[in-house]
Amino acid sequence: MFARSSEERSGGQPACKRNAAEPATCATPDDEDARRARKATANRILTTLKAVLNRAFHADRVSSDSAWRKVKPFGKVDEAVVRYLTVIEARQLVATCPVAIKNMVQAALLTGCRYAELTRLKCANLNTDSGTLAIRLSKGKVRHVVLTDEAQACFAAWTQDKSPSEYIFLRADGKVWGASHQKRPLDEASSRAGLSPAITFHILRHTHGSHLAMSGVPMGVIAAQLGHADTRMTEKHYAHLAPSYVAQTIRANFPALKFSEDTKIVPLRKPRLTSSSPSVS
Repeated sequence: MFARSSEERSGGQPACKRNAAEPATCATPDDEDARRARKATANRILTTLKAVLNRAFHADRVSSDSAWRKVKPFGKVDEAVVRYLTVIEARQLVATCPVAIKNMVQAALLTGCRYAELTRLKCANLNTDSGTLAIRLSKGKVRHVVLTDEAQACFAAWTQDKSPSEYIFLRADGKVWGASHQKRPLDEASSRAGLSPAITFHILRHTHGSHLAMSGVPMGVIAAQLGHADTRMTEKHYAHLAPSYVAQTIRANFPALKFSEDTKIVPLRKPRLTSSSPSVS
């Protein structure tokens, strides 16, 4: 009924936009946020479209509704992603990463940037005066990612002695990172760190957002840092991790039941004497 998009024809991946001087800008397997956002958008459009078609059907302008009644929305696009690394797990992963990808893994944890965004970063995108990264988006838009003191020190080291036009992160052979080049080294690092299933850049991004939420950072600030269009997706993923009045009140007021495995069970009252029981003189 509808013409398929280039993304659908390529198995769920958007068509790649290539430039001789730039790496591929297509979404990678790790770009779960972008894929989920596209599916959520498609679901909203489908809901509106079905409402219009149903209205036409009930007004007898269409003979049958079977053509669109069978079309189902994408499932599980609104489920919150809750997996993230603890501080100790993040350190273990970085320690086991190959040298070529270690810096980019650190950058993902420190900024929450997507894999595709990190692979396109050039030294000119770093503003040392404001302590931010300029992430260039589609249609000429730019997102400014705030760097902590630790992140500023890391990026200063990574860009030292490089020209503004050079890429910050390159593979061991000096070439740019491609759409699937990160998977094998990250799988191997995850295995050595004892992290299963293997960590992806999507999880590194959620680790950044999750720790911000658990530290009480407002949802609007996290949304701006991660590049969400509004706070709906941010709240969906991180609101349950944020300190809240409800959680704090429950934890402060619910009594401690003090269960213990070695608690001895004592009957509440003595059993009654039966006729077979010996009499007491």
